Amino acid sequence: MAAGYGDAVEKSLMFFEAQRSGKLPTDQRVKWRGDSALRDGFSQGVDLVGGYYDAGDHVKFGLPMAFTITMLAWGAAEFRKEIAGLNQMDHALRAIRWGTDYILKAHPQPDVLWAQVGDGNSDHYCWERAEDMTTPRTAYKLDRENPGSDLAGETAAALAAASLAFRPYNSSYSNLLLAHAKQLFSFADRFRGQYDDSIPSVQKFYPSSGYSDELLWGATWLYRATGDQTYLKYAIDNAGSMGGISWGVKEFSWDTKYAGVQVLLSKVLMDNPYSPYASILKQYQAKAEYFTCACMQKNDGYNVNRTPGGLMYMHEWNNMQYVSSASFLLAVYSGYLSASKAKFTCPEGEVQPHDLLNFAKSQGDYILGKNPKSISYLVGYGQSYPTHVHHRGASIAPVSVLQSPVGCVQGFDAWYHRPEGNPNMIYGALVGGPDKNDGFYDDRSNYEQTEPTLSACAPLVGLFSKLQSAYGAPDSYQDQRPRTPSASPGSYSQKTPPAYTGSKSPVEFLHSITNSWSHGGATYFRHQVVIKNTSQKPILDLKLRIENLSGSLWGLTPTQEKNIYQLPQFQVVKPRSQYMFVYVQGGPQAKISVVSYH
Repeated sequence: MAAGYGDAVEKSLMFFEAQRSGKLPTDQRVKWRGDSALRDGFSQGVDLVGGYYDAGDHVKFGLPMAFTITMLAWGAAEFRKEIAGLNQMDHALRAIRWGTDYILKAHPQPDVLWAQVGDGNSDHYCWERAEDMTTPRTAYKLDRENPGSDLAGETAAALAAASLAFRPYNSSYSNLLLAHAKQLFSFADRFRGQYDDSIPSVQKFYPSSGYSDELLWGATWLYRATGDQTYLKYAIDNAGSMGGISWGVKEFSWDTKYAGVQVLLSKVLMDNPYSPYASILKQYQAKAEYFTCACMQKNDGYNVNRTPGGLMYMHEWNNMQYVSSASFLLAVYSGYLSASKAKFTCPEGEVQPHDLLNFAKSQGDYILGKNPKSISYLVGYGQSYPTHVHHRGASIAPVSVLQSPVGCVQGFDAWYHRPEGNPNMIYGALVGGPDKNDGFYDDRSNYEQTEPTLSACAPLVGLFSKLQSAYGAPDSYQDQRPRTPSASPGSYSQKTPPAYTGSKSPVEFLHSITNSWSHGGATYFRHQVVIKNTSQKPILDLKLRIENLSGSLWGLTPTQEKNIYQLPQFQVVKPRSQYMFVYVQGGPQAKISVVSYH
């Protein structure tokens, strides 16, 4: 498959195969992994073999794993046609099922949920392959005396969403998931408490900010999966007390589900504007719009920050997981608005459904390489991507090459500190990503930026499937380095003698500043330049000279000559039409002039 959103979907799904714990199937595509953790839970009398390792480590953390399954399943249910059109539905359902089969094992009784296998502290002291693991595999459970409404509520949501994903393909499995989802929601609701109070050791890794959002989330997913009004009524009756209509949020993540609840319940209102619950549903929708306006930076100052290159920036550590989940949510909400021919108004202007999808696309394109570093943050995608991913399995030679075990400390000495890149390609790993100034340091010890996680990658499957169907191919980022002819459709072509060079040009430039940011004491401007063809003839092979360019440029291709840029290959500016490019920099605007055209 050629590089494009479809390729990104395929790669993203391969990441989940790299994260598999337990006995691997014969059709495993990631060959550097082997069987591991084949006795998880046994010492405590339960079979907890399977599931997913969380990130670059070997702990099976329940909360991010459940959120991962919810997001994979939401993508598979919401964008079924799109994923099937890319021939990836089988892989998507397998990725979901590897998680749900484990969750079913972890839920052996209605009011018991095994929440975690492995200990974060001892696991992180070692750098070893999963196949060689020597660290304790202690399992931790929730029950009536040790409740965890947040984890049980999220797990109910995961199984309800997965039941929807499987319904057209395997109705008996779908029904089994739904039965467990109902029991887990009941457990979450009747025995209230935060899971990290019951399992204090997880506070250092995945602390919970509360369980109210997960109870609303679980109920909302059960309503969507069953149509049972009892669950909708739960979300309505508890809308105020649980924060569903009072919390306006600016992030959507493994810990904070409010924006997801608000978007799902907005759809319930759009599908039935005369619902008896319309007044409460409208308040949920108002909060969905708060989240959306914040992402679009039209929320009267209460906005999500962006880097100078345009990436949403929420957190210093593993920021990309917040970008992927927010972008997924915007793509979904865009679809709901389109289907009901709706739009809405933010404090700073009207927003159309396509504006949301275009912005989600800009974030997806940034991930795939349209960024100031010109690297893909999705490993194995494109020409350039991180090679020192903070991941134990990827960074140590596989068992097939190095048969002797790699010990706990030996792994740090022999592999973690190696200056060379990782020996194993971990396709589809979405790393933590750049800092607030688009800076990125590809180093294994820089785990804030180079560690991938399950919950970061899960939303990409749905997001990139939607983008493939809506746009076809990602924009490539044009920076100031010449590209090889195979790099992208916008590569430079051989020089041709100019048909015209002179001053009487039919080209007009309209230069405007469309945004500005302040970072580190400097102000950056987003400059938009519209090239207008004022003549009656098409303009081909337009070459421009751009001087005083100190920042990054989108939409033009650098040539081999200094300061000379051209339009992407085959791009024609038709009579009386226009073409736009953008650059971002501090200080004065660049000087643009025509060199030649046909």
